[in-house]
Amino acid sequence: MSRRRVLITGITGQDGGYLAEQLLAAGDEVIGTVRQPDGALDAAGLGQLAGRVTLLRADLLDPDSVRRAIAEAQPQEIYHLAAPTFVPDSWDDPSAVIAAVATGTATVLAAAGGLGDDVRVLVASSSEVFGDAGVSPQSERSPMRPRSPYGVAKLAAHGLVGTLRARHGRFLVSAITFNHESPRRPERFLPRKVSAGVAAIAAGRADSLTLGDLSAVRDWSDARDVVDGLVRALRHDEAGDYVFASGIPHTVGDLVDAAFAAAGIDRSVPDASAPDGLRDRILVDPRFVRPPERWPPVGDPSKARERLGWRPSRSFEQLVSEMVEADLARLA
Repeated sequence: MSRRRVLITGITGQDGGYLAEQLLAAGDEVIGTVRQPDGALDAAGLGQLAGRVTLLRADLLDPDSVRRAIAEAQPQEIYHLAAPTFVPDSWDDPSAVIAAVATGTATVLAAAGGLGDDVRVLVASSSEVFGDAGVSPQSERSPMRPRSPYGVAKLAAHGLVGTLRARHGRFLVSAITFNHESPRRPERFLPRKVSAGVAAIAAGRADSLTLGDLSAVRDWSDARDVVDGLVRALRHDEAGDYVFASGIPHTVGDLVDAAFAAAGIDRSVPDASAPDGLRDRILVDPRFVRPPERWPPVGDPSKARERLGWRPSRSFEQLVSEMVEADLARLA
């Protein structure tokens, strides 16, 4: 197909950077929004995009800036990825997350609609919309009962996409993404905390790593695979909502074991003072242990697989290995 003019909100995030690289490789013109354009690419470790993408200022808490950016970009496609991403922060100020996610999405959809009904828009939703779904794994048809302000905000945005699509026949997509990671993920997120912590142990920079509940279950995929799914969804013949996930549950303990295997070191080391003569390098802090989840966040990607031909290309073990290798390289 012909070269597309694409706008990515939140281009300097993990997904935005990978998406920009994929679209540029396909020959598309890429425009991205950031809160402060000066030095944004370098600060995000995306210096390789300098001179290849156009940056515009937009802040989700400033609707006028969002409208101006979309009007200036005149895109054929919009990938709306910008949003707060660290779920625990949403408890500190629910009003801010509602404004950024729900109202911000409404602003993007309205501004895109003002350019014409042929502008395609994908909104990044989240597995947080399911919460106490009453079923696991979760699909596009599963009940949505979020249990965090972030999940509530994402559900509002998700619902708005479906409502406007049904009412006006616009090409709008909601991508319900489950946990997806990469070496670019910040260390405040658990998988990078684990990969960086194990790399530090392997490099002799640390003796142990403190975590929470090792039995907690998550569905982890590679961010690049998820980004590929977003493009497939927005460029499909028919608009719809899609779950993007591996469909394979793993515990935090599995994540830890995979990281130690990737680093080539043992999780336990000899210690004469330990009851069994071995000391576990992983410490569990009860303060980090959350109540058990009755319905683990595991996705059912059947619809994306059947309609889009989408399948993750990287396994859980490959993802963890690459993250550990990248963190070891940072310490070298």
